[in-house]
Amino acid sequence: MNLNDGGNAPLTEFGTELGTVPRFESAQDAQSWLAQQGVKYVLAQFVDIHGVAKAKSVPVAHLNSILTAGAGFAGFAIWGVGIEPNGPDFMAVGDLSTLTTVPWQRGTARIVCEGHVKGEPWAYDARVTLKKQITRLTDRKWTLFTGLEPEFSLLKRSVTGVIEPCDASDTLAKPCYDYKGLSRTRAFLEKLTESMRAAGIDVYQIDHEDANGQFEINYTYTDCLTSCDHFVFFKMAASEIANEMGLICSFMPKPFANRPGNGMHMHMSIGDGESNLFSDKSDPSGMGLSKLAYQFTAGLLAHAPALTALCNPTVNSYKRLVVGRSLTGATWAPAYISYGDNNRSTMVRVPGERIELRLPDGACNPYLATAAVIAAGLDGVDRELSPGAPANENLYDWSPAKLREHGIGVLPQNLEHALDALESDRLICDALGPVADEFLKLKRMEWLEYMRHVSDWEMKSYLEFF
Repeated sequence: MNLNDGGNAPLTEFGTELGTVPRFESAQDAQSWLAQQGVKYVLAQFVDIHGVAKAKSVPVAHLNSILTAGAGFAGFAIWGVGIEPNGPDFMAVGDLSTLTTVPWQRGTARIVCEGHVKGEPWAYDARVTLKKQITRLTDRKWTLFTGLEPEFSLLKRSVTGVIEPCDASDTLAKPCYDYKGLSRTRAFLEKLTESMRAAGIDVYQIDHEDANGQFEINYTYTDCLTSCDHFVFFKMAASEIANEMGLICSFMPKPFANRPGNGMHMHMSIGDGESNLFSDKSDPSGMGLSKLAYQFTAGLLAHAPALTALCNPTVNSYKRLVVGRSLTGATWAPAYISYGDNNRSTMVRVPGERIELRLPDGACNPYLATAAVIAAGLDGVDRELSPGAPANENLYDWSPAKLREHGIGVLPQNLEHALDALESDRLICDALGPVADEFLKLKRMEWLEYMRHVSDWEMKSYLEFF
């Protein structure tokens, strides 16, 4: 299987040799390796319900305590873990297989942790939630492989406090793949790339995207749990390296109203240890997909409105998922519940022998989004759903009447509608467990706060109008 967006491009080294992540038998072995690397502190890291990295810094001598009892946190101080001020501690227990150095922060390592309460995995923890859905795959002897493509905006504050692209010369109306834009930000991009590669994450290509100041760094696909761990690590690296350079690395879905937003496309396939079960070269449609892949895709389409809430979890996300165009000619974001053969105007693109879900954005919690994707896809498999005929035309040009004629629905166009869809989708909510209720509660509060906010646009439009 190859999830490289450019086809079967070879994996090449960029800047530094690809680091290796050792496999440790014990905490003692890990401590010896960390000593050789000059590491003095280990970040016991997990994510809150928003997918934001949280951590404690632990001296290497106490690594074993992270692996057994865990690093302790006051649960009520963390978004979305379902613990009140009078509740028990949230213990972040480390997964030894994830231990790696933090190349941009000398003397530090990171270990991915999962929440435990009273000695048991905590159902509100996003990684625990994903692992429950992964078990449904392993029961069938399947592995979901994902390749995540994070887009981000590299920005700065002007002397007047205005947020703008970090490179003042990055002003092209259609800047995608622009050499000058790529070259003039190479100090940041190369340090980020080399940090990722040094930690064993194989970056294979870097490009300027279709908005000014927007970039994408691609790294090799792996099993879906590790992909989520890598995505969080990537955001940690990008944000801190940018900060060191006096810049802002933003994964905000839509930082500029008239420019394309930041997606986090999810390429996926299922393997059984021997072959890619999504691949069928005899597919009469010519897309190279198996019956399993079509059924999985049908599940994603069937649950698309609910998936939207988890893949696009902010008010700002829906400025990206708009019906219409941007200044560059396309938003590059899906607006319609659809799939098609290498069609970037659909929600699910088929680049060949895998599928690409173009729905998620940079604000999503990757563990929760992936858990929901598994639940939706397996529902399509279990019910043997069909996705119908592919849409192979540019849907951005289709009228509402033509979309209705072809049975293509529109994705939720604001956070409230997406939350309504999630709340009514019992299969997805049941798959997420108590996290679903916590997510809905927090996000409805966010929507209410947004609706009560008086914006600059309102002041300009109405202050003296009447």
